[in-house]
Amino acid sequence: MKLSGNTILITGGSTGIGLAFAGRFMKAGSTVIVTGRREHVLQNAQERYPGLITRVSDLDVESERAALFDWVTANYPEVNVLVNNAGIQQRFHVLKADVKNNWRYFNQEITTNMEAPFHLSMLFAPYFAAKEDAAIINVTSGLAFTPLAIAPIYSATKAALHSFTMSLRHQLADTSVAVIEVAPPAVNTDLGGAGLHTHGEPLDAFADGIFEGLVEGKSEIGYGTSVNRLRMSRDEVDEHTANMYQALRNTIE
Repeated sequence: MKLSGNTILITGGSTGIGLAFAGRFMKAGSTVIVTGRREHVLQNAQERYPGLITRVSDLDVESERAALFDWVTANYPEVNVLVNNAGIQQRFHVLKADVKNNWRYFNQEITTNMEAPFHLSMLFAPYFAAKEDAAIINVTSGLAFTPLAIAPIYSATKAALHSFTMSLRHQLADTSVAVIEVAPPAVNTDLGGAGLHTHGEPLDAFADGIFEGLVEGKSEIGYGTSVNRLRMSRDEVDEHTANMYQALRNTIE
């Protein structure tokens, strides 16, 4: 996809991967709109990147997703790229999860990581199909391919988003809308809580690597350790998943 001259909406764009992408798209010459739940965090992002457009939106609420679509298309009708980046990660053991009294906590992961990007993609796809050039970029995870057993819902939602993205790509193949999947490895951000991903890939190096993939026109982009996972055999997936669980199980037990 081309990186300049776009108007781009990035969900979960006030910190981490979303903000790193926002800065690079702006540097390349695109207009960028980011959404997030916390106004003060969005203000900090705007201070870091003057010219960044921000919008407070809770994407877990269906009506707010529809309102976001209406607001963006009314105020920035040239919008032609959607980056579904917002996501949360929760680590737990199913035998210790209080789902009877606290299902809302666990369901939020499903809503944020799966329902919201499905809904937004379906809202914007017909709008984008009327454009000369457009793209939907879904940020999944290497865990969509090799699940992290201590984050079972996160892994499952990312696998679902991967599957949805493949179907969307086929359905939109005859239109002007490119459908791109970005599958990060562990990246040094605050996903899941501060300090959980300090071992991950440096954020700037990761974002630069993904943008190289965008320039090259790839439809599925991994980085670092996620590259091989995108093409693992079933036996390799099983072995990798078991090894990761044994290495990390004590963090939730």
